Amino acid sequence: MPARSLLRRLKRLVLIVGLTYVATCVLLDLFQSRLIYFPSRAYAYTPQDVGLAFEEITLQASDGIRLAAWYVPNPQAKGSVLFCHGNAGNISDRLIQLKLLVGLGYNVLLFDYRGYGNSEGSPTEQGTYLDAEAAWRFLTKDKTRPPEAIALFGESLGGAVAIELALRYRPGALMVESTFTSLVDVARLHYPLLPVRWLLRYRYDSIEKVPKLTCPKLFIHSTNDELVPIANARKLFDAAAPPKQFLETPGEHNTGGFTYSPEFTEKLGSFLHAVIR
Repeated sequence: MPARSLLRRLKRLVLIVGLTYVATCVLLDLFQSRLIYFPSRAYAYTPQDVGLAFEEITLQASDGIRLAAWYVPNPQAKGSVLFCHGNAGNISDRLIQLKLLVGLGYNVLLFDYRGYGNSEGSPTEQGTYLDAEAAWRFLTKDKTRPPEAIALFGESLGGAVAIELALRYRPGALMVESTFTSLVDVARLHYPLLPVRWLLRYRYDSIEKVPKLTCPKLFIHSTNDELVPIANARKLFDAAAPPKQFLETPGEHNTGGFTYSPEFTEKLGSFLHAVIR
């Protein structure tokens, strides 16, 4: 093959690869919310299906968005848990966690972010923060729960939401499970060839926030988490201010955590009983 013809083919190949790369970056920029949030609208079950009486309530975020939530009281409650779920499904997918937390002796508030379940709107990073604030106001104002008697629980992306909420207010405790240092760090793990630091509009930069949190903290992570490697969780834990604990469990991203076995549920309960009185 003549050198000139080979050069033309190489230039064409470089052009195609370059255009494909640029197109991928553009698509990531345009559709990144669909790669982050995976809401489900339908509620398959309610707390009643697992034997729990509950209040079906509507919260209102400060920007006017109306949010669906379930409040499950425990007559012998030692305190309350505000539960921030992950980026997929809705509150009806967290009934196992709900039942266990109530069984440990706590009131539990589950709420859906905007765009999830029966909540209005579409999810954004700032929107999820406003939604969590609405849940906090419900517990502290409507239910008159003192802040020191409220523990925040955040699952995966909900961990970043709970960390932001703990930064804005002062809860009695913070528990995060399967969560990450920042969304940028996670994206770089899964898309190492893309300039995600410049493309991502949603940051969820928890590692910049945890050094400022003075409440007791429990970090829970599974050893074989395929979405958020445990090394990333350890990095977040190391950055956090004391007091803090790290609880390592078996399992993967969606199978580990405090629900893995009664042993780990009891360990979470021991942490809660020590800090929420």
